[in-house]
Amino acid sequence: MRAALAAAMLSCAALAQAADFRSVAEGAAVMYDAPSKAATPVYVASRFYPVEVIVNLDAWVKVRDHTGALSWVEKKSLSERRMVIVTAPNVEVKSRAEDSAPAAFQATQNVALELVEIAPGGWARVRHADGSAGFVKASLVWGL
Repeated sequence: MRAALAAAMLSCAALAQAADFRSVAEGAAVMYDAPSKAATPVYVASRFYPVEVIVNLDAWVKVRDHTGALSWVEKKSLSERRMVIVTAPNVEVKSRAEDSAPAAFQATQNVALELVEIAPGGWARVRHADGSAGFVKASLVWGL
């Protein structure tokens, strides 16, 4: 019984340290190879681009994107708004969290969708910028 309780507590602790995702808040954010504007720019991320926070410094954040690339961005360029990015070539977003549900809309690879909630059974409820909403298989998006 104690072993099971200890395992459960460790599991909860791991969940408490789950990934911290943010999105680009501005129209575009320059991603650098080091935490300084004097560093080399690596790429420019567009608004709503989701990133995973790896390290937090005073004014800079080291992030990972959906490709696995690591870069640095100014903290002020990020938002708490949770977004996911479609990783499959073409995704059918469903009206319900069921494989047999009718399609609510289609999304193509690299489209950012707002994460409304993580649903049971490996689904995520999402909303497109045009207001369309539905459920997508978690395995077809990055940022959860």
